[in-house]
Amino acid sequence: MPTGLSLHIGLNKVDPRRYDGWDGRLVACENDARDMAALATGVGFGATTLMTPDGTVENITAELRKAAARLKKGDILLFTYSGHGGQIPDAPGPDVEADDFDETLVLYDRQLLDDELYAEFQRFEEGVRIVALLDCCHSGTGIESVREILNPVAMEAQFQTSDPEQIAAAARVMPLLRQTRIYERDKEFFTQLQRDLKSPDGDGRTPTALLISGCQDNQTSADGPVNGAFTEALLDVWSNGSFRGGYRPFHRAIQRKLPATQSPNLFLTGEPDAVFLDQKPFTI
Repeated sequence: MPTGLSLHIGLNKVDPRRYDGWDGRLVACENDARDMAALATGVGFGATTLMTPDGTVENITAELRKAAARLKKGDILLFTYSGHGGQIPDAPGPDVEADDFDETLVLYDRQLLDDELYAEFQRFEEGVRIVALLDCCHSGTGIESVREILNPVAMEAQFQTSDPEQIAAAARVMPLLRQTRIYERDKEFFTQLQRDLKSPDGDGRTPTALLISGCQDNQTSADGPVNGAFTEALLDVWSNGSFRGGYRPFHRAIQRKLPATQSPNLFLTGEPDAVFLDQKPFTI
């Protein structure tokens, strides 16, 4: 029988000492992690959760590497993250992002580049199925710029308010000005990290991974009183396991429950076969 392992990360805040005094306080991220872990254990995964202060780069990469050492062809990893998202300018190299930015997960101690997460997924044996669910903003648009992409009607639809201060508390995105200051402070570190990750060393294998993210790269993901908007929609569609269908209809059903201003993305790497894509979500 295949083995299923899952890792669930929920950060209701970050360490202000590492983010220029900003703690990024949110409400529902730890709930998201707990609820996704409960879903995973309910279908047979061995689940690990990392909440707010434990959601560090070291702890997360350590758990992913333990899973990579254990899982074999035919097994499955479920990775979920709930917290802030951000972006930093992409470094020159052969793997240039289409939008000239690297998306980041805003972890407790520092931002984790999407290239870093991808490199961790490359450690998994060929044939391991990877499902990633990210309930965060993957946009470089901070709250100062939300009004440039969302008119008052759209803001009301996504956040149930058009008040920028309330939106700031509800959007899972690091404010743009803060992102800029932190990037300038840590630019040398991130530039070297990006260059190292883009180096041709390694086997270059593309992991078989399926991502459903909370929104598009140029959108924001909403927090909520109990769950984030994306996680709430996902759990509603899942309906305690009564959902029938594969990952594509699962994504579409989640998408229909959210406003056009927060449109979940489905992204594939490697060559997920039809059997994987057509499986009921979270099938071990």
